[in-house]
Amino acid sequence: MPSPAQEFFHQGIAKMVQGHSAIAVQAFTQAIERQPHFAAAYSNRCLAYIQLEQYQAAIEDCDRAIQLDPFNPNAYLHRGLAQYRLGNYPAAITSYNRLIEQKPYDFRAYYNRGIALCAIGNYSQAIANYNQALSQIPTSARVFLADIYNDRGLAYFGLHNYESAIADFSLAIRLNANDARAYYNRGCACQQHGEKHKAIDDFTQSLRLNPTNVAAYVNRGIARYQLGYQQAAIADLQKASQDYLRQGETAACQKILKLLQEIQRDTDEWQIASIGKAKAIV
Repeated sequence: MPSPAQEFFHQGIAKMVQGHSAIAVQAFTQAIERQPHFAAAYSNRCLAYIQLEQYQAAIEDCDRAIQLDPFNPNAYLHRGLAQYRLGNYPAAITSYNRLIEQKPYDFRAYYNRGIALCAIGNYSQAIANYNQALSQIPTSARVFLADIYNDRGLAYFGLHNYESAIADFSLAIRLNANDARAYYNRGCACQQHGEKHKAIDDFTQSLRLNPTNVAAYVNRGIARYQLGYQQAAIADLQKASQDYLRQGETAACQKILKLLQEIQRDTDEWQIASIGKAKAIV
């Protein structure tokens, strides 16, 4: 018969699966109070804290779990994620290093370490880690392939290798045709690669899947302006400025309004020049 601590532990697991993170924290806390050296309760409460965006509490729980059980891969994984979410990327990388020492074939460690390396601008090392993740990923976790290709594409983008970035984003889309992020990312890469029409198509598809992506309106507006579609560009940028204003992003809103003024001024000048030429012909 399970002990009271184990009963609370299993309740916590069940509540996390159901998405009730706060209740899960309470259950794990009850388990820890009854069994203070319950390492798994600490490492799982850490994950519940992450879901509640209480990252410092999560780190403290993982530290305690590791003290109680140094061979605790999930504690290193969860601590790395909490450190990453707090913006402490070097610490996150260190946590993933420790995880890889214990489980050198854990694709999650390589993938997460790649994301942290990208955050500090070490794109080449990030790509190497994504490649490791792709080579280690088990069949049961193939659902994560699109995410890995997406993030490796971002690393290539950071290196200005837009062709490789486009290829990776295309692989992500092939794996998940409803991946709004992949369409948006590929649109940005196409835009930088000079493929403006393809960029517009991708931004449009991204917005169809995720109409709340304000950045897609901004970038589609810029691509349309660069191709000479002034009115369509203005419509996109006006939509973006309104959305930024609703979100309280006043600095971004002001930046878009300034760009709109420049476009509208250019449009007025183009109209005046056209009228002038027409009169000259007459």
